[in-house]
Amino acid sequence: MEESLEQPAVKRWIPGGDVAASTLTPEQWLICGVASLGFAFDLYETLILPLIIRPALTSLGRFRFDSPTANLWVGLLFYLPLASGGILGLLGGYLTDILGRRRVLVWSILLYCFSACCAAFAVTLPQLLFFRCTTIIGVCVEYVAGVAWVAELFENPRRRESVLGYTQAAFGFGGLMVTAAYYIIVTHAERFPAIRGGHDAWRYTLLSGLIPAIPLMLARPFLPESPIWQQKKSAGTLKRPSFAELFRPGLRKTTLLTTALVACSYALASGVILQTPRMVPGLPEVHHLAARQVEQTVSGVQLSQELGTIAGRLMFAFLVVRIATQRTLLRIFLVPGVIVFSFVYFWAATHSLRLLEAGIFLAALLMNGPFSLWGNYLPRMYPTHLRGTGESFAINFGARVIGASGVLVTTQLTNIMPAASTFARIAYSAGVVAVLAYSLSLIGSRWLREPEHAALPD
Repeated sequence: MEESLEQPAVKRWIPGGDVAASTLTPEQWLICGVASLGFAFDLYETLILPLIIRPALTSLGRFRFDSPTANLWVGLLFYLPLASGGILGLLGGYLTDILGRRRVLVWSILLYCFSACCAAFAVTLPQLLFFRCTTIIGVCVEYVAGVAWVAELFENPRRRESVLGYTQAAFGFGGLMVTAAYYIIVTHAERFPAIRGGHDAWRYTLLSGLIPAIPLMLARPFLPESPIWQQKKSAGTLKRPSFAELFRPGLRKTTLLTTALVACSYALASGVILQTPRMVPGLPEVHHLAARQVEQTVSGVQLSQELGTIAGRLMFAFLVVRIATQRTLLRIFLVPGVIVFSFVYFWAATHSLRLLEAGIFLAALLMNGPFSLWGNYLPRMYPTHLRGTGESFAINFGARVIGASGVLVTTQLTNIMPAASTFARIAYSAGVVAVLAYSLSLIGSRWLREPEHAALPD
């Protein structure tokens, strides 16, 4: 049997636990670092769209941003990349179980980096849509491979839960990076080399998605494969994954329920949180500002949101080794969430920039706790040969195909919502989607199955 990467070493205190544990080996640090890089740029690539969609539509579509046609394109640009990522992400999860975690993770990161670069040079909305689709396909595949890879590094359950929690906190840093990048680009766009004969900030922001390819290519030769997967592959005992196996009696309830709950979580992201930048220009403190100042204000709201994202991920990492019941852990974030989201989108988003900044911080905190929970929970529910496939079905089909349709609900409700302005109609529509998603999550959490063992299923 091959030696595990989990090797004893000097004992020290680990944040999030009160039990001494060994320090990470150099290989484990490298894998966690690459996975964290992938997680950070997952959110980086995702959050580019809500920041640049208004100027991109104005530039490429040449129609008013508050028109029904614009709402249609907003829905298409948000939903179709996520849906295509969800569908092809299922194949990526399957390939993760067949080809290995490392290979799939590396190629998926390269896919979304170079797709983001191509999107920066789009001259039509269909071109932008196509390259956003290939970008998000890479993001969807990378997440599943990264979570399975990190989870299989550690035999100690408390260490595994803690490391998964803290590496997923890197999502929030991706949000901070894209917020900072957008602010800098908006402020200094004229100093950059022209793209397509102009200095559009949204193009430079898309181009910045190429950044993670550089450290990845430097680290790739030193990356080992998952020890558990490699051991079974070498011994010839790795079973072939099957989507049908997810729906056999032992796993059917888990697959269906987690898919539904993950879909509700992602409806909050795509249909609510990601629509917030579209509401900012309608606030009393903002609507009279110049175009550049409006975009800078949008960056400020986004900053508050990403600080909340980091806080939520870190809060989960702190709680996950202290609260044994997954149902209780989930409800800690769900119960106050419905109150906070209602306040933010039925009041703050239409009345006060300061209230919106404070509210979006709390909303992002409460939304991201369950996101981290699914990353920790799903690997514990499926055996090695099905781990990538099972995670992929819940995360990609549940989140990206079903949950992401929340943006279609929001954009279409905006056309009929009774309110004085387009910005208010967007906010109220997002509030309706939030209340619905939280209500379904609270009902579904009643039947959430607890993992039978602390160790990963074989």
